[in-house]
Amino acid sequence: MSSVATSRYEGFTAEERAAMKDHAQEQKTAARRGSRADKAAEAVRDVLAKIAEMQDSDRVMAERVHAVITASAPTLAPKLWYGMPAYALDGKVVCFFQSAEKFKARYATLGFSDQANLDEDAMWPAAFALTRMTPEVEARISALAQQAVR
Repeated sequence: MSSVATSRYEGFTAEERAAMKDHAQEQKTAARRGSRADKAAEAVRDVLAKIAEMQDSDRVMAERVHAVITASAPTLAPKLWYGMPAYALDGKVVCFFQSAEKFKARYATLGFSDQANLDEDAMWPAAFALTRMTPEVEARISALAQQAVR
């Protein structure tokens, strides 16, 4: 038998388990919150606090991504999603920022869910690697965020 056939499923990684725990805690926290305005304000604070916890390079990118998305697509509401800053429309996540540190990747990621209106022919990108923020990258993020909510 090949090594592929004999390999066993080892379960979720520590990072994946941590993300699932983050998501469960986010759900509990959201359920305890009061009015819609309180929920929105606390969700923004949660996102900004999570960004502040990030390592320097990820934090700088996450701060810029947050600023660009909230300015470009104000209908998107910041919230935490699996411990990551995310932006939702009517409660459904449209896009999110995943730090490189989150899953020990070599780059951060700006991802879009199937709720994003980025459809283009038969295939289109749903995630983008981010290594640094430039004016061109910020303009691209702005355009994607605007298109995502059309």
